[in-house]
Amino acid sequence: MQSIKHVFMVFVMVAVCMVWLLPAHTDEFTEEDLKRWEQEFMAVVDEGEKLFHSSKLGGNTVSCDQCHPNATNTHPETYPKFQKQIGKVVMLFEMINWCIENPLEGKTLDADDPKMIALQAYVTYERRGVKLEPGKH
Repeated sequence: MQSIKHVFMVFVMVAVCMVWLLPAHTDEFTEEDLKRWEQEFMAVVDEGEKLFHSSKLGGNTVSCDQCHPNATNTHPETYPKFQKQIGKVVMLFEMINWCIENPLEGKTLDADDPKMIALQAYVTYERRGVKLEPGKH
């Protein structure tokens, strides 16, 4: 009886290990899915680019691109990081809000505001291919 119990336990342990070693099930995406998602993403990037180059975010005539031409020097790949202007470690959206509130003299946006998402999508898209380096200055 003891040997049957032992064989059963070994069988269960092997079965568990086999399931654990199997590759995880992943979703399969069609070309149509990927095309639609790319279109949706690029529409948000395009909206962010328009906002970035306009004075609509502020209460004066200043736009983001006056300090950051084409978003090239925003370095979204370095967030979160310490920002001297804010005095603590912040996420990218918090630094964008600092810029909106101060140089642009506008009202801050919620993190999930479609305009904030568009701005982050644009500046991140402009830096595509650059390795992530959170905390770097």
